[in-house]
Amino acid sequence: MPHLRISDAAAHLGISDDTLRRWIDRGVLTATHDEAGRLCVDGLEVALAGRDHFAPVAPAENHRSSARNRFVGLVTQIKADTVMAQVELQCGPHRVVSLMSTEAVQDLGLELGSVAVATIKSTNVIVEVEE
Repeated sequence: MPHLRISDAAAHLGISDDTLRRWIDRGVLTATHDEAGRLCVDGLEVALAGRDHFAPVAPAENHRSSARNRFVGLVTQIKADTVMAQVELQCGPHRVVSLMSTEAVQDLGLELGSVAVATIKSTNVIVEVEE
């Protein structure tokens, strides 16, 4: 299993190093030491802790969806012309960009700083790793 240094694991979870250390103290994650003596945590354990501690946004009542990727964020940028708009959200540590009609931006009342939910349903997801 891959092991992550404390700072890297915290960055992946979108929390501070201190919060990650508190999670270790509370038993949420198990820490070990790498060959250099640095504190580290198991990558899978970090992923599972992230999944368990950061619940997705609940859909509205009487609303069901097959989409499982829902990210709450703040609108950080809107580039719009007369027909189309590019809307950027900052969802925790993730940047999500959506292309939509300018009419949709107006109908949703989106403006800089607005809270919005990005719901992603994709049949084409690219996964990459470093060599």
